[in-house]
Amino acid sequence: MSEPGPSSPAQAPYGAWTSPLSADRIVAGAVGLSQLRLAGERGKELLWLERRPQEGGRSVVVYRDALGERRDLTPEGMNARTRVHEYGGGDYALTGHPGAERVAFADFSDQRWWELPLSGEGEPRVISDRGYRLADAEYDRIRGRLVAIQEDHFDDFDPKNRILSLDLEGGEASVILAEGSDFYGAPRLSPDGSRMAYLSWNHPSMPWDSCELWIVHFESFSQPGIRERIAGGEGVSAAMPRWAEDGSLVYADDRTGFWNLYRYDQGESAPLCAREADFVPPAWSFGSSSFGFLGVWERAEVLLASSGDGLIPEDEHDEEDEAERPEDVPRLLVSWLEGGAWRLGILGLAPGSQPEPFELPFTGIRSLQVHGEQAYFIGGRPDALDAVIRLDLTSERQQPRFEVLATAGSLDLEANLFSRPEAIEFPSALAGEATQAHAFYYPPHNPDFAGPPGELPPLIVMSHGGPTSMAEATLRLGTQFWTSRGFAVVDVNYGGSTGFGRAYRERLKGRWGVVDVEDCLAAARYLADSGRVDRARLVIRGGSAGGYTTLCALTFHDLFAAGASHYGVSDLEALARTTHKFESRYLEGLVGPWPAESKLYQARSPIHHSEGLSCPVILFQGLEDPVVPPAQSEAMVEALRAKGIPVAYVAFEGEQHGFRRAENIRTALEGELYFYGRVLGFTPAGEPEAVLIENLDE
Repeated sequence: MSEPGPSSPAQAPYGAWTSPLSADRIVAGAVGLSQLRLAGERGKELLWLERRPQEGGRSVVVYRDALGERRDLTPEGMNARTRVHEYGGGDYALTGHPGAERVAFADFSDQRWWELPLSGEGEPRVISDRGYRLADAEYDRIRGRLVAIQEDHFDDFDPKNRILSLDLEGGEASVILAEGSDFYGAPRLSPDGSRMAYLSWNHPSMPWDSCELWIVHFESFSQPGIRERIAGGEGVSAAMPRWAEDGSLVYADDRTGFWNLYRYDQGESAPLCAREADFVPPAWSFGSSSFGFLGVWERAEVLLASSGDGLIPEDEHDEEDEAERPEDVPRLLVSWLEGGAWRLGILGLAPGSQPEPFELPFTGIRSLQVHGEQAYFIGGRPDALDAVIRLDLTSERQQPRFEVLATAGSLDLEANLFSRPEAIEFPSALAGEATQAHAFYYPPHNPDFAGPPGELPPLIVMSHGGPTSMAEATLRLGTQFWTSRGFAVVDVNYGGSTGFGRAYRERLKGRWGVVDVEDCLAAARYLADSGRVDRARLVIRGGSAGGYTTLCALTFHDLFAAGASHYGVSDLEALARTTHKFESRYLEGLVGPWPAESKLYQARSPIHHSEGLSCPVILFQGLEDPVVPPAQSEAMVEALRAKGIPVAYVAFEGEQHGFRRAENIRTALEGELYFYGRVLGFTPAGEPEAVLIENLDE
């Protein structure tokens, strides 16, 4: 290794660069932020959820008062996390009235819900029974009750889902507000409490396939009455209903091929914005929020009136134009996904409106909350950790000002260490089909190092989970762990990914294990053909559904030199038999009906075709995973052992679907780096934690 000069980086083999982004630093910066909420009469008090690897992966409700002081609300020893659908979301809710609010949350250990004041004083009191789970709750201020999704697990072989109204004072029995469908979501009460909007869907659909939006009218104080279906249905996915103060309802559905926004008022729905963009994410978990109602647009400040030449500020109009100006217009602050990145802007409630994006550095926007002319969200960007952001919209003639209120940990690293994503499109072809696929490419980058002349970097192809999910262009420390050591990374939005419309999602319909794999192969070939990466050192990795894509790529193709599966699927039939209710018939859309198509399931399952395996594989698995049980990884390990192929298996006690504990995140990162060094022939810097590689060490 050559030493760097005064202004030149040192030369070192790709993969062997010394990086300040250690596994310990990643764990310190791996705090997960989610589920932002506003509290208080003026909407200046905030709550959010933090998932903390350093505390065993537990989730904590954090409260920030109007003066900026923050404290944890979840008591020590409790973990605010619901298991409804196993993926959870909607893990806590605000109860009570402004000025005297409380927080209610699920405790992961037994799934009962507890309540305590925002002051944190006193002991929490239990408000739900054992045996069922609650999520996505909303407080009914008119009746003093909690409305929530209930998942009844008294019969674990066939859990029942419904919408429940729960009396917080214990004076009245629970009231079932909706039942009969397989799944429910987003119960939202109108401002006057007379109606409730909610979502429902049935097997074999997932909520992004077909999902209905309903309104139920209350006949008496708490009994549901007439119901009407507002939107959604077969082949159309309705999502995210939100009531306006005037009693109208704004929601999204994808009847046009994209999740656009609509307004329902006085019995009729009208489109607000037709755009080839998604205004909501797929409903993998509860409680997401991607738009909110702003205060009335004050004409004296910012109203724009039209003229024949375009839009002119109001103060430039003559008095004679006054009568032609529109009345005060309510507006939405909306976020939308377009071109692989989230954007933020203001949308009027008149049909045909179009938002214009603010010039902000954030490419990821979650948990958007609005109060008056102030907005709050969890923002992600390519060069900084996720953060809780306050956005000031009081002066719209200028770009809105933003302030960082909290961050997901502390790295103490310069932003110039990070590799910046490049959005790429590349050709991907199957028999009878040619299309463009999408990905984010991250070149190897470390200001202190460069590769030897003539050497190309190894490439890691990342296949995201879901598969109905997407790779985003925000800072992911796991990606930077590799690029700062000299790896190139391509994060593939294969066919089936969200963010590119329903038609792109449905490229995967009936072809999981085919389209996703081909797109990952095409991304690797595209980068190798362009001379950016070393064709002899291509690696693929992924978790969950991405782990299945990884194992398929390694089993049915010979492009990759090695692979890493994190809690990945190896046997589709076993998954169809054993996975949880939410995804128990997901495969009917991705593969075909089971058991009628059992031969196709076997043909697409890597475990039945181990003769095609020829390169080293490392597998990581949580031993309490209810989504992809350990048997999936263990069967693959046995097949690799039997063939004499180098294999490493790292199992974690107490982990479920995804790793939450600091020590396990550290072991997985360092173990995978050690594995790549051994099988690709380089020595990683820093002596990462070793793992046993069978058939190689021997």
